[in-house]
Amino acid sequence: MSEKNGGRPPLSYQSFLKLAGQPSWASSPLSTTISWLPPVGDVGSCEISKVPTTEELGYADAGQDELTPFKGGESEALKRLRESLSDKEWVASFEKPKGDPSVFLKPATTVLSPYLKFGCLSSRYFYQCLQDVYKNVKRHTSPPVSLVGQLLWRDFFYTVAFGTPNFDQMTGNRICKQIPWNSNDELLVAWREARTGYPWIDAIMVQLQKWGWMHHLARHCVACFLTRGDLFIHWEKGRDVFERLLIDADWAINNGNWLWLSCSSFFYQYNRIYSPISFGKKYDPNGNYIRHFLPILKDMPKEYIYEPWTAPLSIQIKANCIIGKDYPKPVVSHDSASKDCRRKLSEAYALNQKLNGQVGEADLKNLRRKLEEDQNQESTKRQKQKLVG
Repeated sequence: MSEKNGGRPPLSYQSFLKLAGQPSWASSPLSTTISWLPPVGDVGSCEISKVPTTEELGYADAGQDELTPFKGGESEALKRLRESLSDKEWVASFEKPKGDPSVFLKPATTVLSPYLKFGCLSSRYFYQCLQDVYKNVKRHTSPPVSLVGQLLWRDFFYTVAFGTPNFDQMTGNRICKQIPWNSNDELLVAWREARTGYPWIDAIMVQLQKWGWMHHLARHCVACFLTRGDLFIHWEKGRDVFERLLIDADWAINNGNWLWLSCSSFFYQYNRIYSPISFGKKYDPNGNYIRHFLPILKDMPKEYIYEPWTAPLSIQIKANCIIGKDYPKPVVSHDSASKDCRRKLSEAYALNQKLNGQVGEADLKNLRRKLEEDQNQESTKRQKQKLVG
């Protein structure tokens, strides 16, 4: 595909679609049979190794409730595929990024990404099954929001990743904005270990730790919070955590999404930030998702479930959750932190434009120093205003 685009991969989804066209195999008959594989048991002199137990892998203490509810294997993949496609109207009207990120027992999405990642499900077979459904409905959604569109997003990121040197890092990556991210290990660990003090963010990170999966909008929230939204931590750090914990972690897609959500590439509207408070609340005002994954907050009244630090002490005592003792206080103030993030990105974008993307380490150090000085001056100004007030 790069050859069709002057030797470079397409950097937008729409340009990718124009270059990709209809796959040549799309009209082939539906089949899950692979004729060239030997019959089961016909291994000749090959020795089959046993699948290691969870104990042998170092998870001896993992209880059943800590394991992901999504079983592996081809049979499970085909079963889930059949169940997902049985509701033809749902398939026809599927529209990403819509969906409810707080629904966890029966998420309103296919959860087929882990099976595609491990090769338990053929992406071609999935594509053909979707086309078969589309033929039998009056109308259906189209890429980029349709289910077929999601498969094409996968191929888009594969294509860009293949044609972009250093795709998985900021330095030396020609399509990545050079940004002076913070290197605050304390904040990174708080995010990774679900101790940010923001229940919506922490509940998502607990689901990631326990299940290895969460809804795509939930992923957007925690990725934005870590990078351009609140903590201004390098997207590579978050990428590494997802790479380790996600059961559907895919090198190209994982890196592509972190580049996107940190506004380092593909998407540049850095003023659009996911609120760690209001975003989850609009889907789940009662906080059932938070109560499930953060049981320490299960008795917190819904008025305070997304902002428990605002609850009066009497309410905290009644809920058996003292903020700062049983559950942490927020690691940052969202309002001021998000404002600082926008300012830093604005400066970084201006520098990238000025230097035509040729931003070196020295430039980043100088910009980081300038941003810190501006932040200190702003902090001093606020302190003086408080004293005057």
